[in-house]
Amino acid sequence: MQASAVKLRAGVVGTGAVSQLVHLPILKDRSDVEVVAVADQDRPKAEAIASRFGVPRVLDDVALFRDDDIEAVFICTPNYLHEQQAVAALEAGLHVLVERPLALTAEGCRRVAQAAKNSKKVVAVGMSHRYRPDVSALRAFVHGGELGLPFSARVAWMNRRVNVPRTTWRQRPDEAGGGAFMDLGVQALDLGLWVLEQPRVKRVSAVMTQGEFEVEDACTALLETEEGVAVTVEASWIYNAADDRHFARVLGTEGSGSLPPLEVFKQLGGRPMNVTPRQPRPSGANPYLNAYKREIDHFLRAARGLGAVSSAEDQIHLMEVVEAVYRSARERVEVSL
Repeated sequence: MQASAVKLRAGVVGTGAVSQLVHLPILKDRSDVEVVAVADQDRPKAEAIASRFGVPRVLDDVALFRDDDIEAVFICTPNYLHEQQAVAALEAGLHVLVERPLALTAEGCRRVAQAAKNSKKVVAVGMSHRYRPDVSALRAFVHGGELGLPFSARVAWMNRRVNVPRTTWRQRPDEAGGGAFMDLGVQALDLGLWVLEQPRVKRVSAVMTQGEFEVEDACTALLETEEGVAVTVEASWIYNAADDRHFARVLGTEGSGSLPPLEVFKQLGGRPMNVTPRQPRPSGANPYLNAYKREIDHFLRAARGLGAVSSAEDQIHLMEVVEAVYRSARERVEVSL
């Protein structure tokens, strides 16, 4: 836990799974933050969650943003609410961490980024994979030129098939913005572009698999960057296997890297050698939860003026690519950006 003379006062909007399993437990474990209010459209649910985590007040989102006692807000609501709530919170003078995606369109991301500039407040997007040590290590190998020139990358975020007894907002296109690709592919795409140091994508071709819902169950997209790197992104809710499968791989002219687990090979003396750095991990530690802890710590430090977060500007191009993926799949054409 982190110590601080003055606690930063925070609110949490949205009391679904990510709030209950990630944000609220992490925030309540810190000594430098006080969660003073939660908000949710389902007030009885919000009251139950507030009681469970010892949060003193339950408000609606408008009242929470206007509360002078709150300095920062964590937005964990359905996708379609992210943009409007992030803009409202920034305009109210709050620091904002919003779960992915930042908005459902590139234009929406621009509006949030502009609101952050106008307010001079911090806005962070919940791309927690950026804070994983294995991802940071692989990115460093790419950045340092250790793998030569990258020419191919593949990222996948595939969750095993489970029965869905009833539809939720995730299966409703107006609220989710899409299906498996919007839910899982956005973070896989961000992971791939982050490791490759945010290249511009110039063309996209995608195929989606439709299931019983109005949104897609799976998607495979092939992208080409301006540097000529081929990037394959796979996302699925219907992976038939014992466990979920999440991975990334980069191929370069002088080496390759993949994760998890982190494995790096480099051409040395005319043959590939294993140069994977050691990454100690405490027994029983969850790398995904630890990444969220680091993400939240980074955000809170930035909110106190002790650092910076990645610019929301990079989410604009990310959503331009996402929009191209959906257009390519819908129209069955290659899309140029």
